[in-house]
Amino acid sequence: MLVQPLYVAGILCLSVLISEWLVKKTWLRHFGTALVVILLVAVLANLGVVPSATQGSEVYDGIFKYLAPLAIFYLLLDVNLENLRKAGAPMLILFGLGSVGTVLGVIIGMQIVDGTQSFGALYPALAGMFTGTYTGGSINFNAVALHYGVMENGVLYAGATAVDNIITALWMAVTLIIPNLLLPKKKKLFIEQQTKPEETGEIKEESVGISSLAILASLGLFSLLISNSLESWSKINHLPVPSILILTTIALILAQMPFVKKLQGGHIFGLFSIYLFLAVIGAYCEFAAMIKIGHLAWKLMALVITIVVVHGVWLAFFVKVGKFDPEMAVVASQANIGGSSSALALAKSIQRMDLYLPGILVGSLGNGLGTYLGFMVASWLS
Repeated sequence: MLVQPLYVAGILCLSVLISEWLVKKTWLRHFGTALVVILLVAVLANLGVVPSATQGSEVYDGIFKYLAPLAIFYLLLDVNLENLRKAGAPMLILFGLGSVGTVLGVIIGMQIVDGTQSFGALYPALAGMFTGTYTGGSINFNAVALHYGVMENGVLYAGATAVDNIITALWMAVTLIIPNLLLPKKKKLFIEQQTKPEETGEIKEESVGISSLAILASLGLFSLLISNSLESWSKINHLPVPSILILTTIALILAQMPFVKKLQGGHIFGLFSIYLFLAVIGAYCEFAAMIKIGHLAWKLMALVITIVVVHGVWLAFFVKVGKFDPEMAVVASQANIGGSSSALALAKSIQRMDLYLPGILVGSLGNGLGTYLGFMVASWLS
């Protein structure tokens, strides 16, 4: 029953519903639906109510493969390109600084846990894996792991994956809270009062018709199909272009068309899809996998906590000195730690529609940059 796709999908949807209710009716409104759904599903996964990361589920795979890209597509249909000019260069600078902070964190973390002694011959590979994953997401983690054969040490690989997932989810929680702490309450209130719903992408109600829904579904599914096909074609011709960048381009072109702007329902579907994506992030917070690797679990946890703390402090220093927008900084940081989908989820949660596209783009940049940095660090430490 536990691994039945219909059961898993039903529990995830029910978790979103419960999270929404808790945010509207209880003191948890201060946390927001995004954070509550992560925490709720993390508890359910560790109690065995839904499958963990080790057990896996085709529902989780489907959400990562199809629903997360579609969420990006539908939320980007709200984007007005005229609003993006302010976020371009600063976002790139913050993302670059965050990447440097990750590398520094890996070097310092390995010194603290005595990586050569703790992880043996695989210590350079682990350093490269965590450099890659905290520069642009888990794609880089697996790319480095495959090259160095870390999968052959199944227990260590499973533990590293579990720690990565746990800290990624916790960092999402931290970055959801930080803007409220850094922005003065008066300034926050002023922004909320002065900002129109269409400027944040926050639409309280949408009247969705069958025709509108059918058009949106067709646009999203065919756009994803075209993006995946073009990615495959580009690889064959030795000029690889990530599918997410192609999908982003298609969505942005469509978003500027008047008839697409009139369609109702895309925002709601995109938001619900993002919450399901975050629910899976919560399910991947697997504590049981850490228990299996004994004392190494604490070494890995200390290493990864050091990496993200150094990354965060380094970025916070430059935000303070350079007077960067704190909300832009946390989205850039989330693009480093969790990748494009996490950056978009965070931008949506803090109601910064102008950061949707910049977050996705630097997250996509991290998919490539992270692999290079990962191999560079691994080679340097070898």
